[in-house]
Amino acid sequence: CDEDEDDIPPMDESERRQIQISNWQVCNITTPANYFHVLRRQLHRNFRKPLIIAAPKALLRHKQAVSSVADFAPDQKFKRVIPDDGARIGVANEEVERLLFCTGKVYYDLVKAIDDKGLKNVAVARVEQIAPFPFDAVAEEVARFPKATITWVQEEPQNMGAWTYVHPRFKAAVNYFLERRTRVGYAGREPSASPATGSAKI
Repeated sequence: CDEDEDDIPPMDESERRQIQISNWQVCNITTPANYFHVLRRQLHRNFRKPLIIAAPKALLRHKQAVSSVADFAPDQKFKRVIPDDGARIGVANEEVERLLFCTGKVYYDLVKAIDDKGLKNVAVARVEQIAPFPFDAVAEEVARFPKATITWVQEEPQNMGAWTYVHPRFKAAVNYFLERRTRVGYAGREPSASPATGSAKI
């Protein structure tokens, strides 16, 4: 994407022109409703920019990747960031210790692992639109959990996936909207020269 990682454009919905000055949109959708709304948004706009959706086919049959009928209603819209709904958190927002951001299918793996371990102080948010980066929505979610450490989680190796793109933008969003500096941790595979691990027996 051609946007500057340190240049945060006006993010108010009434004057947001972020997509007009970007050359494409990259999304990794995790719910049927959000998939519907991103396609509807694309058709309803009076301009065209390429839309890339990186969602895997596995989510089409994932038991947790569901939406209610109400999520498709006309008053709903595409969510660039899906915040933690608080259903699994057993403490106040001020007591949440870790805020995990991710995109795509790994969200469901994270939720399962957190539930299996019985963790009640971990929040998980999904970045559904990677580019143009949703600076304001990310900062809003960070503000909900003021004492939590921030970590980006991905399945891909560190030198692949969205990490190198989102890392500086997370810091810019928090610095600009919340006027504080923060460290963004990484959780995922180590850097690799190959996108697949391969087999040592071949």
